[in-house]
Amino acid sequence: MKYLDYIYDDVKATCALFEEGRRQMHAYILPDAGKDAHAQIHAIREALKRLVSDTGLFPVFKRWLLSDPANQRNYIPEKDECAVSILGQSPLDGTKAALLVLLEEDADFTEQDGGLWEDSRGRIWVGDGYDVATADSLTMTTAYLERLASELGRRGASLKDHCLRTWFFVRDIDNNYGGVVYGRNGVFAREGLTRDTHFIASTGIEGQASEPKRLVTFNAFADTRITAPQIKYIRGISHLNPTYEYGVAFERATAADYADRRHVYISGTASINNKGEIVAPGDIKAQTLRMLENIEVLLAEGGCGWSDVAHMTVYLRDIADQAEVRALMEQRFPDLPKAIVLAPVCRPGWLIETECMAIKKADNPDYAPY
Repeated sequence: MKYLDYIYDDVKATCALFEEGRRQMHAYILPDAGKDAHAQIHAIREALKRLVSDTGLFPVFKRWLLSDPANQRNYIPEKDECAVSILGQSPLDGTKAALLVLLEEDADFTEQDGGLWEDSRGRIWVGDGYDVATADSLTMTTAYLERLASELGRRGASLKDHCLRTWFFVRDIDNNYGGVVYGRNGVFAREGLTRDTHFIASTGIEGQASEPKRLVTFNAFADTRITAPQIKYIRGISHLNPTYEYGVAFERATAADYADRRHVYISGTASINNKGEIVAPGDIKAQTLRMLENIEVLLAEGGCGWSDVAHMTVYLRDIADQAEVRALMEQRFPDLPKAIVLAPVCRPGWLIETECMAIKKADNPDYAPY
């Protein structure tokens, strides 16, 4: 992975570039904190235009992280060039907005139906426009997953065999995460995703939609042409326990192999041991170090290391912990595209959680190119 920064006026794009074959880039675009929200969002959008021009790469997925989505959502266009996620997850660097963007060479994604974007290679990104009726968190989670299962079925694919990554962003997670768990467990059981088969890499975290009544926002990535031999499910059993032991259904990480590369999707990972217990309750530094150790184990099982990570997002429960966590992250990963945001984890005792994605060169001549 090649790490590089682009500076556009007072906006910084911290980027990870995978150069083998068809190029991919992951970038966090961060504005100057000394402007109002409208100006910050405008500056980010203009910086992205210049990044696209400078690299020749095209956005395939965007995730906006906003400090006040109910008001700031109006500064982001309704129509976009790719799947988009807009969340109330306040960046903890003093800014009001940040943008995670994934870019690729020769991208040709087009919107198919209300937030579902598909390319000519059969890959699907699900953005926020993939709406269902507002309801309780269980009903909404069930509806999101059933709709995606139906869309995949129409394409000769399935939720079980072709969905590689999901995200559930939950308003007031301490009260509404239980509905997400029950809804996901129910759909997964009906779709053949069980402890005896496999689940899907996932993050379930606090995140506010711009509409106050929308309790759950859903995003996903699927590949309708991928085959079972290309997928590896990563458990990290030396450090983490199977998620079904505490009633939830997701994989700790998933690797997907293509002709020239491997993608590793690391789910939201916290300070946990292989008995399902919280490690170092109440100690943010110790929890951060154990969390990173867990991620390192998952990366290694996927044949990767930190130098292969394309981006990371760090979720904090308590804003007062941000200075200590930021210092540690900058010391360990000074060049890696990352953001630290305010977003409580699904279990109150976890003070911090991180998700990331890695890309590594591979040689798999029997598989299709990415």
